[in-house]
Amino acid sequence: MKTALKTDRGKIRQHNEDDAGIFTEKNGLVLAVVCDGMGGHLAGDVASKMAVSALRDIWEETEEVPASPAESEAWLKEQISAINQKLFDHSRAHEECQGMGTTVVCALYTGKTLTVAHIGDSRCYLLQGGNFIQLTEDHSLVNELVRTGGISKEDAEHHPRKNVLTKALG
Repeated sequence: MKTALKTDRGKIRQHNEDDAGIFTEKNGLVLAVVCDGMGGHLAGDVASKMAVSALRDIWEETEEVPASPAESEAWLKEQISAINQKLFDHSRAHEECQGMGTTVVCALYTGKTLTVAHIGDSRCYLLQGGNFIQLTEDHSLVNELVRTGGISKEDAEHHPRKNVLTKALG
């Protein structure tokens, strides 16, 4: 399996609040994570760095890695929940970080299966046969409006509230 990562601050922001990591294990297991600090919020870059760092630390300390898809799903859910609490507690304890948050996309590859977890509007795609297949659906106000038929996909592209998330880490 080949892995790579790259982030880009995009066309609007002056500051890149992304962080990412690819963490491997001796038996070929791979944990990949991408976090995008919430732009417009205090310390989005702090939130994304904390989340990636915490996942890396947890991965390195985990002795018994998940073997089945159900175990992988439960493991990711447990770790992301713990990191959410860590970010929230840090935000409350440090005034300069109040309101910080980040999106997160994690992929846990066991050699046979790929389990994906995400929160926010960062997406996971599968590259297969030269085509990208979107695996996750945005947790955003505009996506919810599209999903429920309130607006069209075309309207969503230029919606004034397309940056409003319905779920975020922290």
